[in-house]
Amino acid sequence: MSTSNRRVTASHWGPGLAVTEGARLVRVDPHPDDPAPSPINDNIASSLNGRARVLRPAVRAGWLDAVAAGRDGDAGSGLRGRDAFVELSWDEMLDLLAAEITRMRTTHGNEAIFAGTYGWSSAGRVHHAQSQLKRFLNTQGGFVRSKGNYSYNAALVLMPHIVGSYRDHVVQATRWPVIAKHTKRVVMFGGMAMRNTQVSDGGVARHRMAENLRACTEAGVTFVNFSPLRDDVAESLGAEWLPPKPGTDTAVMMGLAHTLLVEGLHDAAFLARYTTGFDRVEAYLTGQSDGVVKDADWAAGVSGVPADRIRSLAREMASGRAMISCAAGLQRADYGEQPLWMTVTLAAMLGQIGLPGGGYTIGYGVNANIGNVGRPFRWGALEQGRNPVDRFIPVAMIADMLLNPGESYRYDGTEGVFPDIRMVWWAGGNPFHHHQDLNRLHRAFQRPETVIVNEINWTATARHADIVLPVAAPQEREDFAGGQSDNALMPMPALALPPGEARVEFEIYAELAARLGDPGAFTQGHDTAGLVRQIWAETQAAAEAWGTSLPDWEAFIQGDVVALPDPTPERVFLQEFRADPDANPLPTPSGRIELFSERIAGFDLPDCPGHASYIPPRDTVTGTGPLYLLSGQPATRLHSQLDNGAYSVGRKIAGREPVLIHPEDAAPRGIADGDIVELSNPRGRCLAGARVTEAIRPGCVFLWTGAWYDPDYGAPQNRDRHGNPNVLTHDQRTSQLSQGPAAHSAMVELARFHGDPPPVEAHDPPPFKPR
Repeated sequence: MSTSNRRVTASHWGPGLAVTEGARLVRVDPHPDDPAPSPINDNIASSLNGRARVLRPAVRAGWLDAVAAGRDGDAGSGLRGRDAFVELSWDEMLDLLAAEITRMRTTHGNEAIFAGTYGWSSAGRVHHAQSQLKRFLNTQGGFVRSKGNYSYNAALVLMPHIVGSYRDHVVQATRWPVIAKHTKRVVMFGGMAMRNTQVSDGGVARHRMAENLRACTEAGVTFVNFSPLRDDVAESLGAEWLPPKPGTDTAVMMGLAHTLLVEGLHDAAFLARYTTGFDRVEAYLTGQSDGVVKDADWAAGVSGVPADRIRSLAREMASGRAMISCAAGLQRADYGEQPLWMTVTLAAMLGQIGLPGGGYTIGYGVNANIGNVGRPFRWGALEQGRNPVDRFIPVAMIADMLLNPGESYRYDGTEGVFPDIRMVWWAGGNPFHHHQDLNRLHRAFQRPETVIVNEINWTATARHADIVLPVAAPQEREDFAGGQSDNALMPMPALALPPGEARVEFEIYAELAARLGDPGAFTQGHDTAGLVRQIWAETQAAAEAWGTSLPDWEAFIQGDVVALPDPTPERVFLQEFRADPDANPLPTPSGRIELFSERIAGFDLPDCPGHASYIPPRDTVTGTGPLYLLSGQPATRLHSQLDNGAYSVGRKIAGREPVLIHPEDAAPRGIADGDIVELSNPRGRCLAGARVTEAIRPGCVFLWTGAWYDPDYGAPQNRDRHGNPNVLTHDQRTSQLSQGPAAHSAMVELARFHGDPPPVEAHDPPPFKPR
């Protein structure tokens, strides 16, 4: 008879109580102290016990044949993503991998190795997939890295030129309790989706967003939602919904700004004291510089938002304390730098930046913690060491790099050259989820000589590998979680045994380092248990320096969440700068907010001028389809993690991802709720399940991200059977300034699928061949 046990565990989406029977994880229940626990926990046990687990080391059959025949550097027969695999023992695999690393370094050098370790992976401070791989490769001569992220890359590059470090801004965001006390109106561009606030990088102990927003509404704060999706805000806010055409938020902001300007509602004193370059902005708004007046009528024609409402809202914003919220998703579009810059410009014209409850924030709702809580001190983390290779690529240019070695590109005022990558090693992420134009990425992944992937499940990225290393899941190893912006530490005990021959990554790298001649450089004298305790000791020391103490490791790992004080509960963004801009200058060339940037203007970029500008999205110009495609974070999982889990699978339609479509667009296409539909454009096509709803703007469709890519190589354009929107998105960048991803600027056609839809195979393992 089995016995049940309940212990605390943690993920990016929060803590839970794990229920085990023997050495098997059965489920993860909500933590009783979390006011709004995430149901994503319901994916964990079913995914980890599912048939998609990678159970043994595996090699792509065509690549192994080439190695056996002595054809060094030959990727072999078959295509990555389609080929069968051969399972090996760990000794065979580690010998093979050590030989391949040695060959790669000797023949091509370390600049031919790309560690594409982008992705959220585990919440643990020790078994962090990117850090583990980078630490290992840094002891082996280094690697080419990526810079930035897919979530808010435009902000990472743009904001230092005009205000300061965006990573600092996220930490310094005005707190929601301050907004409840001081703010009259919150104007949201891109909404503030509650589904996003389930997660936070590194973990979140308490989901506070719902209760903080409830306090705002109880205090009389009103909300306005500029988003094509009504449900991008909580229904409880009672927000006014003004749905613009996608990609036109910048134009709406300009219509508001023009109204402030011509009606004398802008704060000229603030602009003169705290900003530079408003004269150039004024010339653009009035049409003096380009002949186009950016008034409310012009904005209405571009966006579809009524001109009278734009004017009246501008007056309302000027009449009381207003907080402007710009969603991080707006920048993941063509010219995504522009809504960010215009957010700052509009807030500066209102003159409320640095006042309690006023100004702007870019990124409210991007995770659970922004504006809700802060981290008291830096937690311990795995040391990666120094990378001897200094080369990098902007994070979203992976396909460009693989397809175009030696070509040049522009980035943040500099010129780079793509390296000639022969080996790709991916751990802790899924580019066949987060990258755009997956047919193009599929072609790009055929070019390297060797692709290595560490994985829990047989995702599309694992299927595109030559070497697949089966690794333990977070619940199968000992660790602890501490969010990058949270005030709590959460134990992550090993709850179950890794299935099959899956292993902890640190142990894999340690054995591989031993075969390559210097294990101590990687392990630094630690085994896995010793490393975890060392990093906990570093966290204890940081706590002592901050003025508190933490329990010893054994007590902590057997115990509960450890909550610490919030260091800045009354935070107001840029309050110090507002109080004295001379004593507290911004880290910009002028020390002020740069509404016009001489530096950016000097880059002479046609797609990112020296001030906020409106540029129409590319697909609306080239005409790739009649419907705007929106794609965002789903409510049922974190990105593509654990897509085969019960909660994620249970919310699909006939096994496929739901796509939202307005009745006005569904009716002429003969589409009813629950129908299987096909989305298509010149880049690709996919199947999805129709959800007919008035919660989306007519002319738009919304397809959640994260369905594991499931191409049917016998169908037109390798049609995806599962509903992955990135077969439809373009692989062009926001601009030559930040080279960020622009997934939200795609247009498609949608039609009812006739006949029997093909079965979804994304959650099945690939075919295997005997040795």
